[in-house]
Amino acid sequence: MPTSQNFDSLLKQFEGVTFSAESDVLLNTESDAQNSSNYGVPLQTADAFLRLPAPLVSSQCSDANPAGFLVNQAVKCSRMINVGNCNTIQALSMLFYTNSSILAVSRDLKHSCWLVNITVQTITVQSLSGTRTQLNSSDVLLLPMYLNDQVCINVVLGVSYSITYTDAGEVTDAAVSFVLGTINNTMVPIQQSFAITFTQLNTKPVPLSGNPGYGIGLPLRSTNTYGQFTILQSSSNQDCLAVEGVRTPILFGYNMISGCKVRITASTECQLLANIILNVLKGQNFPEYVASFGNSQAQDVLDWVPITHIQSSEQGLCQIPVSFEIEVKWTKYGSLVNPQAKIVNVSATVITTILTNFGSERTIQIASSVTFVDVSTPAEPGYKVQPTIDAKLPFDFFFPFI
Repeated sequence: MPTSQNFDSLLKQFEGVTFSAESDVLLNTESDAQNSSNYGVPLQTADAFLRLPAPLVSSQCSDANPAGFLVNQAVKCSRMINVGNCNTIQALSMLFYTNSSILAVSRDLKHSCWLVNITVQTITVQSLSGTRTQLNSSDVLLLPMYLNDQVCINVVLGVSYSITYTDAGEVTDAAVSFVLGTINNTMVPIQQSFAITFTQLNTKPVPLSGNPGYGIGLPLRSTNTYGQFTILQSSSNQDCLAVEGVRTPILFGYNMISGCKVRITASTECQLLANIILNVLKGQNFPEYVASFGNSQAQDVLDWVPITHIQSSEQGLCQIPVSFEIEVKWTKYGSLVNPQAKIVNVSATVITTILTNFGSERTIQIASSVTFVDVSTPAEPGYKVQPTIDAKLPFDFFFPFI
């Protein structure tokens, strides 16, 4: 927990990009399609649904809000309570959030269902002054208790669920972390925070590239196997056949160019050579989508930009790819005070050339490049329309002067 002594060291350790679970592909497998169809479906429990209080109409907490499958949420709401009755209010107790078990599979899927118990991961205690201390053991049940000095202890101020699921959409683990605080009458209405995150089983955390907008110098996120958009990496020997598979990430805001050389002999077959060069330029598992934001999640389909493929070639018998140009268009999004970088368009152009006298020996240069283009419209300040005065005077206002 942050303290005045360790704050500087923690800041150095955790500042920068945030982390999330790796998602290899974007809804292009059968399991992903199944998870996509269940996206947002309320998490069922043995008695009803997993409750995640949230502000609905006003800032007041509504306990009837269900948690949706794969929907990461983080909300805050206020609750008007009588401190003297804190031990009788269910939403202030740990039991309200742990006394139910989650169905591993939704009843709607007509599979055999089993229950997953919610385990307490951590408990953090907050004092009246706001300082927080994490307990060494989470295997305790601390219930709200009203004390004689008009304070109530062990009141739930923060709840954070962590749900683990498989690629088939089955819940395998559910954990919750609590922040329990001490309150008095001057703190009413109290503010509570609730969060829930979903992590796929057997996935490793990978760094995001901004929150939400891209940060300069951070890798572009895509839907290929490793989650990054890459480009051919140049080597010292400049041999295209030797650098096949050697890639480097495309970094946001950095224009890049790389290349290699390929030697053509009399025995080289044109079509075979063209396929080899194209694989060198594009790499394996060339992505279909690029994330609009640095923190785009796989289930948020609208946050991914499709890559437009363009073929620029001449008419001829032997066409060899000689250039692969990637253009990334981005714009400033959001507030003028803190604009966020958002990718709006990505195009990949393959340029080919016709080789005459293909049987003769020669060496050709192959190039690959990335260009970032800022397409933001100029920011213009907006002003409200000047108010008009609609004043009407009585007909005899200037009497007897006129």
